Amino acid sequence: MPIIAGAPADETRRAAWLERLFDAHGADQIPYIERLADHWGELCGSMELASVWADRLIDVTRMALSPDKDVRGYFHGTSACLSSLLAAARYEELLELVEGNTFWPYKRWAVKALVAQRRPADALRYAENCRNPWAGDAAIDAVCEQILLSTGDIDDAYARYALTANRAGTYVAWFRAIAKKYPHKAAATILADLVQLTPGDEGKWFAAAKEAKLFDEAIALAKQSPCDPRTLTRAARDFAEKNPTFATEAGMAALYWLIRGHGYEITSADVWAACSNTMRAARNVGGGDEGRARIQTLVRDAKPRTDFVAEIISRCAAQDPQ
Repeated sequence: MPIIAGAPADETRRAAWLERLFDAHGADQIPYIERLADHWGELCGSMELASVWADRLIDVTRMALSPDKDVRGYFHGTSACLSSLLAAARYEELLELVEGNTFWPYKRWAVKALVAQRRPADALRYAENCRNPWAGDAAIDAVCEQILLSTGDIDDAYARYALTANRAGTYVAWFRAIAKKYPHKAAATILADLVQLTPGDEGKWFAAAKEAKLFDEAIALAKQSPCDPRTLTRAARDFAEKNPTFATEAGMAALYWLIRGHGYEITSADVWAACSNTMRAARNVGGGDEGRARIQTLVRDAKPRTDFVAEIISRCAAQDPQ
């Protein structure tokens, strides 16, 4: 989209491109290019051409968004029409068009129109009023967060929306997204807020805490709820020399959760790695015998669910592998 939108072309050539794109968009059944319509106003390259497309699409879009069940329906050009109206600065028409609709992907265009009119407070209220069982809170939170950030209300944006608006595919990515967006916030504060938001998932924040060099917090989290034993084992391996105390505790936590049956498709190699890296870190602290004793106590007191895990750990600790 940025390539096409920024390409040097006169209005005649660009109009021809848009015809081809619109036909392709309508024929896209998978769909591969469905989101192209969200950028239609930018693809037009000028307010004049965007207005032409808005005029072309608005009647069908009005029927598609009609409250009349006998009239409304799906139209692949609806988002293209709304995007064109926004690019053409035809804000009131856009607001009127989506007024009776409850579908957030369309209502968000009204929020954009209010922002474009420099009405951030109205945009924020409008977005908040769009919440319903069929609208994803995260998507609305992300828009509201951006509105507050654009007005300089950084602390309010963080307090109200940051934690939910920046949810990502992994806990580490979630933490990174917030830390990058709010560099003035202490990593410990962000981590604590995220942990509070996700009760029962404390162990899943171990890697984020480790990355932020919050080593004490990382160990405390790993002990509160199940944490992936392989993640803990890697920490024990990677920090065995530069932070052996942390590495020892991470390794102990790995063994603790392994003994209790946690971890996906755990193999004997995983168990051996956890034990050997823990023992290596413990020796670097100067407590090899103490480490062995702690491991043996873990096995004895845990009532392990998986006999092969307990057997490998006991044998590994007894051999004190190098």
